[in-house]
Amino acid sequence: MLWLQTPTGQISTPKPVEFTLMDFIVMGGWSMIILILLAAIGLYIFLERYLLIAKYDKDPSSFMEQVKSAIRQGDLRRAEALCSATPTPFARMVGKGISRLGSPLPDIAAAVQNQGNLEILQLEKNVPYLASIAALAPMVGFLGTVTGLIQAFMKIAQLQGNVNPAALADGIYEAMITTAGGLIIAIPMHFAYNVLVNRIQSFILKMEAVSMGFLDVLQEPIR
Repeated sequence: MLWLQTPTGQISTPKPVEFTLMDFIVMGGWSMIILILLAAIGLYIFLERYLLIAKYDKDPSSFMEQVKSAIRQGDLRRAEALCSATPTPFARMVGKGISRLGSPLPDIAAAVQNQGNLEILQLEKNVPYLASIAALAPMVGFLGTVTGLIQAFMKIAQLQGNVNPAALADGIYEAMITTAGGLIIAIPMHFAYNVLVNRIQSFILKMEAVSMGFLDVLQEPIR
């Protein structure tokens, strides 16, 4: 580092260079555009799925008690109306079972299970893309690292060994920033994917409990 002698005799140091987030994005090169797009897509998927699951993930106890009470009283119309008025996977699953009443119990159970599988598929929609983004982001960052190093070595070749650190800075910046960018995106995307998977697994357990409760009430002796 060069120390500068001021007219008053005091020694001053060079001012540190400050970079903004936009500066880092620009220095990262073309791969940063891809990483930003991946981050935006991943964030949208996570928020959309998380809010949807949170909307559906309510305690179904009150709903199930009302449906069971209607079935025990033989009031199937009220049971169907309750299911229609409750826009949740639980209600759609029970409603499918009620629509099959009169069929053998195994057929009713199969109808409920099939509807449950459809609801799970809807909940899991686009979630695997988060895992793909978590895996793809470091690869894109590493590709940017390689291209940045290639750019740095090309500068060395053009300068014929007379290496000027300032001339190599762009390539080295691109190499380091894209690696960091890929990891910065991959880590939270992996975490977000696990959060959604755990929420969906918890929701599936509740769906199974609702399904068993509905089938149990069908097997109760008629009073």
